[in-house]
Formats: sequence, structure tokens, C-alpha cells
Amino acid sequence: MNKYIMIISIILAILFPAKSFAENKSILSVEELSIQVMPELAYHPNDKQKDHVPLLIGYQGSMVNNSDQPQTGKIEIPLPMKEKDFRIGYVADYSSDLSKAYEIEYIIDHEKEIISWTTSEEIGPKERYKFVIEFYSDSLNVKKDRKSLKYKFKSFADIDLVNVTITPPSKAEKVKLSPAPSEKQNHGGEENTYSYLYQNVKEGEEKNFTITYVRSESKPTSELINSQTKEIKDKKSNSLAIGAFSGVSILSAGALTFLFRKRKRN
Repeated sequence: MNKYIMIISIILAILFPAKSFAENKSILSVEELSIQVMPELAYHPNDKQKDHVPLLIGYQGSMVNNSDQPQTGKIEIPLPMKEKDFRIGYVADYSSDLSKAYEIEYIIDHEKEIISWTTSEEIGPKERYKFVIEFYSDSLNVKKDRKSLKYKFKSFADIDLVNVTITPPSKAEKVKLSPAPSEKQNHGGEENTYSYLYQNVKEGEEKNFTITYVRSESKPTSELINSQTKEIKDKKSNSLAIGAFSGVSILSAGALTFLFRKRKRN
């Protein structure tokens, strides 16, 4: 199976130690997967040299326990660890009522290109299990001010809903996406946020995307937003704040969650 495919393996070490992977993956079905592709959004927290063009990708997954027993187990997800300067930024899962996020102690297998962890809480019958992963790389193709990225997702299982969101950076010009998102598809909520929604995605089904744009600005979107926020606070003007954010903030609510949440130092 392609090393870039995300695979989720639930190992029921306590209740069902003899279960195979084929049996286990039917216990937790994948209800929804959101993928956020965010070029030039932010540098990795450990980056000291900022002479490259960063790419941040986030996964938000939702699974459902289809059994009549609570489950606790190990989750394994392959990631593209051979991408240039690949690094994990943050990994967490959520309490059953979604009121708490638990930053996870994870294990990385570089040879197999897999990240794994143990669920923070038991997953009750018919309850949802939600997790988030964000990782950075230097995967953008850069030719002076022209940037491009080819992104591919191949489904690891049957998934009820897959949402791929692409957010070009602030001050990007001549943005082109392939496939071009239709008005019906675009549910990003912001003018410069493009969202592709796919229902009933089958295992092995591929989704390919290309984004190209021109950008002379060297600062990532997060730094521009922080600078604008500081300027607004200094002026202490609500009217200026509203105007500034309407022009600067191109991030979806999900992207902001990724950006401003505490991140693990890898």
C-alpha cells in the first residue's frame, strides 16, 4: 500500500487480543476526515532559520465505536516522513464530550513512516473518537515568487465524508487550483478558502489537487496576522479591528484551531 496512505489500525489488547486488523477496523469506522492544506501559514515552532517556504498540513479525524463494548487501543497512521524536512507539530485526541484535548505522547517509526499512540480514554459504545495531527514539510515547489504544490490523498477505508480544504497564504496572487472548486463544493466560509467535499469515499479512491500562486511576501500568514493584531490593539479601535481582520484573516475556523493551539516540540 502506498506509503502516503493513511491507515488506522486499532489493536484491542485487553478485550479482544486475538482480533485481526480486518476485524478490528470494522469496530471503529471512519465517519469523517478533514484535511487542511495550508502553504506558508506558519513555520514549525522549532524553526530558527526561516529561509524556506513552509507547508503545514492538518488531519482531523472522527471514528465511531460500532461495538457494544468500550474500547481502548493503539492507533497507527502512516505519514509522508520522507518529504523534505518533515516534522510533526502537534498530535492530540479529545475527550468523549469534546470538552478536553489531550496532547499525545506518540511514537514515530521512521523506517515504516508511521506515527502511533494509545487512546487517552476509553471509547464507549456508539461514541465518537476524534484526533488531530499537524505536520510540516518543505514540499512546495519554489521558483522565485511562483509557488506550486501537488497534493494526493488516497483513502485508507470507506469514509462517510472527506473534506479537503486548501488555504492559500495571505497576499497570494494569481491563485489557480486544479480541479477548480465549484460554487457547490466550496464550503470554506472565506473568499480565499477552498473546500472540496466528498461523500461515501471508498477505500483506495484517490483525490489529487494542484495549487499554484504568485507571492512576493516572505512572511507567513501567521506573522502577518500577529502584526496586524498588535497594530489593532495599539490603536484600541474596534472599528479598525473589524476592517483589518476582514482583509487579512483568510483562515477557516479549523485552520485557526491548528495555528493557535499549543504544539508539541518535536
